[in-house]
Amino acid sequence: MPARRQANGSSESIDNYLKAILTLGGPQEIRVTSTALAERLSVAPASITNMLQKLAAAERPLVEYERHRGVRLSSAGKKRALEVVRHHRLIETFLYQVLDYPIEEVHEEAERLEHFISERFEERIAAKLGHPQIDPHGHFIPTMEGHMPQQASIRLTEVLAGGTFVIHSVDDRDARTLRELEANGIKPGAKLKLKPRTPTEACSVNIGRSAKPFDLSRAMAADIRIVPVEKN
Repeated sequence: MPARRQANGSSESIDNYLKAILTLGGPQEIRVTSTALAERLSVAPASITNMLQKLAAAERPLVEYERHRGVRLSSAGKKRALEVVRHHRLIETFLYQVLDYPIEEVHEEAERLEHFISERFEERIAAKLGHPQIDPHGHFIPTMEGHMPQQASIRLTEVLAGGTFVIHSVDDRDARTLRELEANGIKPGAKLKLKPRTPTEACSVNIGRSAKPFDLSRAMAADIRIVPVEKN
């Protein structure tokens, strides 16, 4: 990856837009609406439109934007977004594994630092950690070449039939939710049993070998991604 220019308020804002488009667009890289971006970034719709027009009109466009059709990343925008995501997730892993930060604090700390580290520092962190592929929340870390493995997991809220699953990842945006989930053993790698339910019922799960069920609100359950336990 090329060396990053020194970050400032403008470049930090651009990075945040690109990351949000990458996340909301998903693996299919669907077009993202201005409304979805405004909600994700807590920014007024008019400001969203102005920024997208600016990014699309740059000498090296970072997005492809059409009014009323939404936005998606250009190849340059995707490369830059993945670079920032790599920085973020490596920093989170370093803070959690080496500096013993609580899990609920690593996201915000990484948000502050991700714009400023050099490529050399990124390489040193990756080497120190043994070139990890997964961050503390279970999210894939993009490679140096900008490749992101495909997400094979599903949201807990999408499962109605019940069954036994392994937690693949937990969303890192809400520190309070992370703290509560972690306190109840709900973290990447943990096994859970989900009781069958209707679409309107809360998710009731048993974690590990615990016989005591834990009821998750819909918002909490939506933050958890799972994969089925493979049968031998």
